[in-house]
Amino acid sequence: MYWLEHAWLGTHVEPGVVLEVAGDGRIAALRTQVTAPPPGAEPLRGLTLPGLANAHSHAFHRALRSTVQVGSGTFWTWREIMYGVAHKLTPDTYFALARAVYAEMALAGITNVGEFHYLHHAPGGTPYADPNAMGEALIEAAAAAGIRITLLDTAYLASGILDARRGKPLDAHQLRFSDGTADAWAERASALKPRAHALIGAAVHSVRAVPAGQLATVARWAEEHRAPLHVHLSEQTAENDACQAAHGRTPAQLLADHGVLGPRTTGVHHTHLTDADIALIGSSATGTCMCPTTERDLADGIGPAAGLQRAGSPLSLGSDSHAVIDLLEEARAMELDERLRSRTRGHWTANALLSAATADGHAALGLPDAGRLEPGALADFTTIALDSVRTAGPPPRLGAETAVFAASAADVRHTVVGGRHLVRDGAHTLVPDVPAALAASIAAVRG
Repeated sequence: MYWLEHAWLGTHVEPGVVLEVAGDGRIAALRTQVTAPPPGAEPLRGLTLPGLANAHSHAFHRALRSTVQVGSGTFWTWREIMYGVAHKLTPDTYFALARAVYAEMALAGITNVGEFHYLHHAPGGTPYADPNAMGEALIEAAAAAGIRITLLDTAYLASGILDARRGKPLDAHQLRFSDGTADAWAERASALKPRAHALIGAAVHSVRAVPAGQLATVARWAEEHRAPLHVHLSEQTAENDACQAAHGRTPAQLLADHGVLGPRTTGVHHTHLTDADIALIGSSATGTCMCPTTERDLADGIGPAAGLQRAGSPLSLGSDSHAVIDLLEEARAMELDERLRSRTRGHWTANALLSAATADGHAALGLPDAGRLEPGALADFTTIALDSVRTAGPPPRLGAETAVFAASAADVRHTVVGGRHLVRDGAHTLVPDVPAALAASIAAVRG
């Protein structure tokens, strides 16, 4: 049982809330107007939110932080550096790195991560003895760090679009990403099994990495397994140009033609869309995952998130390349980037931005029963200090505004997953020294 000094209940901040946890790790009951901790209740002082959902992650990109800020370049030059790190990873080193990254996420209030996983095989493309060794390493890393994971096992079959039927051959670094065909991908992905803390989903890396004739295989697998399906969509203008040249259609139109879009699907980035694309994505109820800190870091552009939501696309948030891991910053950046683009303020309320970071993010990862402080929901939540140098001053009733527009990951004091206290007073209970774990695991793949 926990006593929440202040709790965000989706529409407002409520003072003095008792939250009872059932034996199955779900919220059994909420009681309001409890002015002091009752006997046996653990007090969480500050503002408690539902656990944050990081809907788009590439865990190994964390090894690139800061090192890719030297000099200039483009997304494509950044990608070459990323390939160098990917080439050095093994199941053991990936477990160590992902465990540290997921622990950093827990310290930031994240209770569930969507891992967009395409690093499947050994360098050169030879499968490991267990063809899912790398995916299993990620699942075990999440367990060791105490958070939930939706492993979005990703089809990656080509290095680009060659023509309407074929993709370009993979380069040397990309060979370990590929199963050769979508059917072979589906066979391998089917061997992955969900467990208490892990769901298995699917992903199309992009229209440049999965030839058009094989898109339907991935979409059909997700439908048959009732699994979430994610896809990088229109992140780069070069991808749009290649798709138009080969197919006479935008990537969004091509994905719609092959059954990829729909309410089970989330498109990541959605940066360079036409008005027709926006209408198509919205009318199909395809979700949009915005990753503002990565999109700005790579100079990709500002996607039309406001227009997409007006068209009917649910919004979620991700930290993607982990330039920073801070879902509050992602929520803030989505609003502030739109202000810069449109030169107007107030596109989303703080409540709406927190919903994108919580309930809507969890739904995009296949957990519609998470991201809310209500009976029956998973007992996953996080508490933000209201007395730090960033958050002190505003009245608690403005806690949502304080969380989104003033707080940062550094203000997270507690994280609870399944009713278990995972981060207590800013310290991770399973990974005692997260900075040391990060430093060691990153050194092992960058040496």
